[in-house]
Amino acid sequence: MAQPSETKLGLRENAGQFWLLVLVNGFVGAMVGLERSVIPEFAETVFGINGHTALLSFIVAFGLAKSGANLAMGKLATKYTRRQLLLIGWLFALPVPWLLVYADAWWWVIFANLLLGINQGLAWSATVVMKIDLVGEKNRGLAMGINEFAGYLAVGLVAFLAGYIASTTGEVSYAFMPGIAFSIAGLLLTVFLVRDTHSHVQTETKQTNIPLLKNIWKDTTWRHGNLGSVTLSGFVNNLNDGILWGLLPVLLSTKGYSLAETGLLAGIYPVVWGLGQLVTGKLGDVLCKKQLLSMGMLLQGVAIGLLLFASSYPTLVAALVVLGAGTALVYPNFLSVVAENTHPSQRPQSLGIFRFWRDFGYVAGAVAAGVFGDLYGLDAVIGGTALLTLGAGLLSEYRMCCTKKLLWHSKECSTDLIKST
Repeated sequence: MAQPSETKLGLRENAGQFWLLVLVNGFVGAMVGLERSVIPEFAETVFGINGHTALLSFIVAFGLAKSGANLAMGKLATKYTRRQLLLIGWLFALPVPWLLVYADAWWWVIFANLLLGINQGLAWSATVVMKIDLVGEKNRGLAMGINEFAGYLAVGLVAFLAGYIASTTGEVSYAFMPGIAFSIAGLLLTVFLVRDTHSHVQTETKQTNIPLLKNIWKDTTWRHGNLGSVTLSGFVNNLNDGILWGLLPVLLSTKGYSLAETGLLAGIYPVVWGLGQLVTGKLGDVLCKKQLLSMGMLLQGVAIGLLLFASSYPTLVAALVVLGAGTALVYPNFLSVVAENTHPSQRPQSLGIFRFWRDFGYVAGAVAAGVFGDLYGLDAVIGGTALLTLGAGLLSEYRMCCTKKLLWHSKECSTDLIKST
């Protein structure tokens, strides 16, 4: 009988559990997709809420809960197994669709998004860490690409579905009903089929030469050249995503698009984001992640700026495709950079800190969009978001260095001596 020390790492060696976790993460993403295209219409038709600040309050609740759960995940992972945390995450998801379907006050929606944020922080983080545990170093980028592909493809497809249900039935609340099946399926798969990855962590710990971080919080937040740059870009990425989550449907409405058309357009960006990660995650295993990250942030900035000037349907679609492609370049490689610059024993904590700051971007984005949107208008918010995103891309290009041989010139460094500027 094999001992834990004999556990093999690799995508092929652990294919069964890996693809099961991909499916589970698809259900995690589907829970977010329920709200992606219909919440603004839901707020206005059911509760009479149309101010930017009030409308975006649900994103603040979601972002605070998710970022807090991400931070807690890092600490809890030292006491509980990954599988136990995944199970807890699903328990928080179960009430969410029921609260949204039967909501008779706006605070029900806020409470549902607090629970949804906790679900996303625990469940998505657990599936990420478990996949990293399973595959080891060789195909880590590909694994993260597949993981994020499944999650965000589900977000986009369910955004389409929710918009379709709302427009064909005339009852926006019906759009949340598929979430009942998604949450139950995710929970049952975890209970009966998912296995923990503790033995894989033990195996990688014996093989790694990555040094321990002196201060996980400070190094991940800013001090470490690669980790700090990725954390800042992750924050800005989700800041712009939070702004677009709340304001893109509003922007499309001002351009004269129907609810069904808004659902379709709002889904393009996360679908391209999801599909693109199948390619961009693997690129991170071959190329310098620094270039992928800086290029992705710059593409996002250009695309967000283009949304302001998109006067025709094809231009709008093109801007959303470019935005999705830029996000696809960065998203799986954020996680890969954190993984390749942290010791396996510190990885859940470092990933939790990174994901805390990344998802706190939802909070900052929602607050900024609400306050500045009411004060200065939609165009000012979107233009400022574009400039901030471009700035994050330029900073990544300046500050980061590469940890493997490149196909083109770039600043290089080793994993055990990364500049902490």
